[in-house]
Amino acid sequence: MTPRAGHVAAILVVGVIGVLIAGLQPQLLGALALEGRLSVAALGGLATVELLAMGIAAGAASFILPANRLRAIALCALLATGLLDLATPLCSGGGIFAVRIAAGLGEGVLIWIAIGFIVGTARPERWSGIYLALQTLAQCALATIIGLFAASSSGGFGTLGVVTLAGILAVWWMPDAHAVSGGDAADGTLPRGRGLLALAGVLLYLAFVVAVWVYIEPLALQRGVPTRTVHLIVPLSLAMQVIGAGAATVLAGRVPPRTTIVCVGALNLGLLAAMAAAPPGLFVVASALFGFLWLFAMPFQVPLVIAADPTRRSAHLIGGAQLLGSSLGPLLASALVTDSDVAPVVLFGAICLIVAVLALVIAGSVRHSADA
Repeated sequence: MTPRAGHVAAILVVGVIGVLIAGLQPQLLGALALEGRLSVAALGGLATVELLAMGIAAGAASFILPANRLRAIALCALLATGLLDLATPLCSGGGIFAVRIAAGLGEGVLIWIAIGFIVGTARPERWSGIYLALQTLAQCALATIIGLFAASSSGGFGTLGVVTLAGILAVWWMPDAHAVSGGDAADGTLPRGRGLLALAGVLLYLAFVVAVWVYIEPLALQRGVPTRTVHLIVPLSLAMQVIGAGAATVLAGRVPPRTTIVCVGALNLGLLAAMAAAPPGLFVVASALFGFLWLFAMPFQVPLVIAADPTRRSAHLIGGAQLLGSSLGPLLASALVTDSDVAPVVLFGAICLIVAVLALVIAGSVRHSADA
């Protein structure tokens, strides 16, 4: 059954709202620290635990929540998350951690709803690219609005809360269940074997990407990139991420996912080498291409996970694996770097990347391969 355009739009709106915080954490948590509501030392920990909560909820929802009550689930998650966003600036210390962990659980549920739609389509890589492009554009737009008009913690979290609560309007057009294509995706059992291996590949790929991303500016400074140029790295990379997601959407179904993942892996290794040893002038170019490949590769992971586990149980857990990798990568890398030397993050990223590509290729190399 082909989903209606209104259903698709509503699901994507809900899913995008669920992941907005991932692009806004530097602004919103930074404002809390500047106002003395959160210590600088606790900032990284708070960002990590919220992402972990999102990942756990996005994965656990497949086993806990009914797949035929999406409208009620989305309504509750949007309402709870929006109110928690509004309440965050009123808290301090441990209270902020409690509120953001709870918000992360609601955000993870919203992501689960979007992932459930994506993996049930005939071209999940194409819809994954669309979802990634939309979320990046929305994060950039909201970050700009907050930066210009609502730079305080109350203004930033208030804006996020209002946007989240406004998402309740989309619930009216949502379906109560996804139209699943192929396999018994929601039978409540854990994936096994190749499915778990593929999910490990997804997790490690995001661990590589986000670990390098978190330390990209300190690494640039250590490589001798001028400070003014360093400030251009993040916005340029974000723009390239949107282009990468758009390119993946256009090429979905036209290029083999397994070959694409291998080529992207090889290119990323080259970029890591450039970041570690190339002249400073090439660092900005490498970081921009890094942003492009970040979102370009992610949609092509979906058909490999489905090839590894045709029941699509594993595919429903992709969002959780991505978020867990995004939080664990920087956490593990932080144990290797020092204030004076962040270069070890490049080696850490390279190891995660190689293992991730191997896991995805091996897991996706089955008879019903996505390359067929």
